[in-house]
Amino acid sequence: MVGRIQGIRAIALGLIQHGSRLFVSEGFDPVKEDTFYRALGGGIEFGETSLDALKREFQEELQAELTNIRYLGCLENLFTYDGKPGHELVQLYRCDFADKTFYQREQIPFSDSDQTYMAYWIERDRFHSGELRLVPPACLQYLD
Repeated sequence: MVGRIQGIRAIALGLIQHGSRLFVSEGFDPVKEDTFYRALGGGIEFGETSLDALKREFQEELQAELTNIRYLGCLENLFTYDGKPGHELVQLYRCDFADKTFYQREQIPFSDSDQTYMAYWIERDRFHSGELRLVPPACLQYLD
């Protein structure tokens, strides 16, 4: 084997839709100078199911409980971020917020690894048209 061994990261993401909007966080790749959007969720810890990881991540980051959780499938995501290759196996779920007030807010701050980020409700047509980029791209096929 040539080069250094790269890890494959297992993550769980929750697609939350409300009407024609999708709940996503905004990211920025400084090397590509590119803005992208991703459903919320995060890493699956050793000994934890992807469903438990999804619930934990939403609780930790947003203090939010999920309901109507349905497994959609597993996506393989090969990408480059900040000039470095990445490889993820994404356990994708469709879900809803138990607390309906989340649907009334245009943007919601959340914390991850001692940093604060922003999540937004964005019209899903903006992703389908290519105006905005949703990652991993295979998530597009699961949008209503």
